[in-house]
Amino acid sequence: MESYLLELLAKNYDKLSYQKIIDGYNQKKYATFRLNYLKANIDKVLEEFKNYNYELEKVSWCEYAYIIKKEGTKDIHLLDCYLNGSIYLQSLSSMLPVLVLNPLEGETILDMAAAPGSKTTQIAMEVANKALITAVEKNKIRLERLKYNLNKQGVTCVTVLNMDAQNLDELFSFDQVLLDSPCSGSGTITLNNKDYKMFTEPSLKALKKLQITLLVKALKVLKKGGTLVYSTCSILPFENEEVLNEVKKQVDFEILPINLSPDIPLLPTKDENVKCLCPNAYFEGFFLAHIKKK
Repeated sequence: MESYLLELLAKNYDKLSYQKIIDGYNQKKYATFRLNYLKANIDKVLEEFKNYNYELEKVSWCEYAYIIKKEGTKDIHLLDCYLNGSIYLQSLSSMLPVLVLNPLEGETILDMAAAPGSKTTQIAMEVANKALITAVEKNKIRLERLKYNLNKQGVTCVTVLNMDAQNLDELFSFDQVLLDSPCSGSGTITLNNKDYKMFTEPSLKALKKLQITLLVKALKVLKKGGTLVYSTCSILPFENEEVLNEVKKQVDFEILPINLSPDIPLLPTKDENVKCLCPNAYFEGFFLAHIKKK
């Protein structure tokens, strides 16, 4: 099986880690969701799942996250709790950036690549609609999806900007920034669908250039002493640690330690302060860096 992606993985990881990644790619994923405290009656949500014979497993490291222990979850979209915005279907890996960011009430917060709104709505829930959140999305179709989800989830504290985040005016100044950057998605593929054949050197180089530009911009609009989370759904150091190294040549910042539950599967990283999740049945491959601007 020849592919540029597998070649990069073999180059960047030891044999044991490489095999864990391949095994993770081939595992069927459990569906997961989070409660939306802005709307949810928790007991009512859990009772509805029970009535539909869904077995739920509460996630140990996140009070509002649940794993659905059942195959074939298409009818979840018919549940009242889904239709009224009391829950939000979201991967466990995707919930981590907001938990690491730890958004605070009263802060100014920027979500740089916001659609479809998974993390924007999670931030708003975390601060109980008591922060000034700016969500940026350049694609008009995806922007409408973002607006729909904000409304459905009962979010009232977000200003939406239809623009390319690369062009943000540097007169902006935020206490916290979330940059869940566009990436190759190397942590989310399935080998059975031959997604790995889509990876090429030119496409990765173009993505890395964009990632560097966006992270530099994020740091420029972040207040001194402010914090930022840079995340991707890639497990390639080329898009992750190498991006941080390139950006550090332009803007001075400190990488803060991240403490994750031992239940979360990790891949080795050169910097122990950043985290890279290994894909498995519960998690997508994901990268997280918590940054403080000096």
